[in-house]
Amino acid sequence: MVCLETTFVIDLLRGVKEAKEKLLFLEKSGENIFIASPTVVELISGAILTPRIENEKDKVIEFVSSLIVFPLDRDSAIIAGEIEADLSKKGEIIEVEDIMIGAIAKQNGERLITRNIKHFQRVKGLEIENY
Repeated sequence: MVCLETTFVIDLLRGVKEAKEKLLFLEKSGENIFIASPTVVELISGAILTPRIENEKDKVIEFVSSLIVFPLDRDSAIIAGEIEADLSKKGEIIEVEDIMIGAIAKQNGERLITRNIKHFQRVKGLEIENY
């Protein structure tokens, strides 16, 4: 199972060749593909902040509607709290949305497909993959 992180989805929606090829590879290999609910938050927020709000928002909604979205449930929230505390102790804090995305991926045993390796490699036990 794989979880598509926000940077990957943005690149995919923008038509970045590497992201499109990675998605095609994942689909051909029969991977179950998911996104985390905080990714939806980040994508919608970004779409609304663009000059072409409706077009971008519709594109995001259409894309996320084609995938299973894993929520931040109780167990994922507990893991997110542990991740945030661990990173805070080390002085390596990352955005709370990234913490939640990482926690959801960990809770569901997914590897995270992301361009943002720098942030996510700080999350202990999270399997990440670049493209």
